[in-house]
Amino acid sequence: MTHRIACFAGCTAVLLAIASSVLAQDAGPRPPRGPGRGGPPRAGQAAPFETKTIPNDDDEKRILDALEEINRTQGRMLNVPVQDGRLLRLLAQSINAKTVVEIGTSNGISAIWLAAGLQKTGGKLITHEIDPDRAALARKNFATAGVAEIVTVVEGNAHETVSRLKGPIDMVFIDAEKEGYLDYLKQVLPLVRPGGLILAHNMNARMARADFVEAITTDSNLETIVYMQGAGMSVSLKKR
Repeated sequence: MTHRIACFAGCTAVLLAIASSVLAQDAGPRPPRGPGRGGPPRAGQAAPFETKTIPNDDDEKRILDALEEINRTQGRMLNVPVQDGRLLRLLAQSINAKTVVEIGTSNGISAIWLAAGLQKTGGKLITHEIDPDRAALARKNFATAGVAEIVTVVEGNAHETVSRLKGPIDMVFIDAEKEGYLDYLKQVLPLVRPGGLILAHNMNARMARADFVEAITTDSNLETIVYMQGAGMSVSLKKR
């Protein structure tokens, strides 16, 4: 589900309305309202369904098995939900990304999802992490998933390490301290190629920063939508 945010003045109200709608949808079962309106499906109509990633080769199976094990044993960490990880993979692969930058590695779940797409495109991921212990754990997880050769982990304060990046960059994923999102955007935007993507995580009414929302919704060179499943994700297309 995507929603176009029209302007900064109304962004908070829009985010709150979207979040309320999503929460209402997830609040639990509702009384049937008849065929086609929440009741049982009509003949020939699809029942409610969920999707999942079905591996089509051994490399992808290894990644999915690793993700399942990491989530089971390291679930206490603030990882992206599965649906958000799948979105990262889908976008990286669909734009045939060769260079992807992640800001905020944690233990590497989102990076592994990105690497699942980059295995198909022949691309590479550069991921930035300030915590040495988390960076070390992420490296172990990359090895387990078989993607260590695809991923470069850069340790240190990303506000400084990102300044050393070179373009062109096909896709950026920001998932670090929320007050830093605007600075990260300002640093990476000039490096992102035309047609490239900038994604930001935790874009929901509780966590989204107004300054960042203003920046991605008032720049005429960006087309931004907000994907409100999972923890919330903004997706900005750089037009030129």
